[in-house]
Amino acid sequence: MVDREFNKPLLLEVLRAAGTGNAQCADCGTPDPEWASYKLGIFICLNCSGIHRNLPEISRVKSIHLDFWENDLVEFMKMHGNLCAKAKYEAKVPPFYYIPHSKDCLVLKEQWIRAKYEREEFVATSVCHETGTSASAGSREGFLWKRGRDSRQFLKRRFLLSATEGMLKYYTKESKGPKAVISIKDVNAMFQTEKIRNPHGLQITYSKEGQTRNLFVYHESGKNKEAFKKHWFSLDSQERNLFYFKGPLDAFELGRVFIGSKEQGYEVQAGLPRGVTGKKCKAGLTIVTPHRKFVFVCENDREQKEWTVDSALNEVISQPVTA
Repeated sequence: MVDREFNKPLLLEVLRAAGTGNAQCADCGTPDPEWASYKLGIFICLNCSGIHRNLPEISRVKSIHLDFWENDLVEFMKMHGNLCAKAKYEAKVPPFYYIPHSKDCLVLKEQWIRAKYEREEFVATSVCHETGTSASAGSREGFLWKRGRDSRQFLKRRFLLSATEGMLKYYTKESKGPKAVISIKDVNAMFQTEKIRNPHGLQITYSKEGQTRNLFVYHESGKNKEAFKKHWFSLDSQERNLFYFKGPLDAFELGRVFIGSKEQGYEVQAGLPRGVTGKKCKAGLTIVTPHRKFVFVCENDREQKEWTVDSALNEVISQPVTA
């Protein structure tokens, strides 16, 4: 225990070390990150840490201040760091790729994080298997659903994005050549999920003959096919941590949720947030924290009641946090 407590100041030294890039989130640039991926060796913010939790085979996260850090993990963080990871995972980011910032939406950040670490699209030696082209060549080709200019109907169109030519092109079924050829330097792209009414809707804006032109598109496979994953949960009421595992006999946790007190803004609510549904399970609960909401589904109403009414979670929340 003494070694673990001693390691926290050492970890903070690594966080604040000059020339490491650790003082800002490795993924969105938020200053003073309070979380870290001890599998990738990077320091990240709270929002990005939630995305990393969904990539347990690639990334494992811990809180810098709330969790224990073993000697080998601190040494690993010291030997790596944000700039080291950037050199590897962002070596070949195309000039047209929009890198999200701290104020951007979570959907945009998740696309960026998955592209970097899960698919390794920007690693110098990576290859895009879908298109058969090298990611280092800065080319991307695929199908998007595009809204018709004079109608509300979305039609499937082939798009080609080439950094070599500096052009974005799209094709219709009727035309052999590209329907439009757009210079990358004139393109501005932003997520517009509410306007397009799709969780992965994108608005592409560019100038054409002195006028502003908008393309509204979305990718049908960009949606996560499994919004909820089944995990095994264990509550440590003394340390106020809710651990989750892939299975009941797993040796290592996938992650944890710190459970604070009611006075700090923590709460357990029965039911799911508006607009959220489980594919097979209708019952659920929401753990509210000062920073975000954790949503869980239950197989039946009985399980929901066990987790919400007179549950161990509520007992922990009702107790003040001791220093």
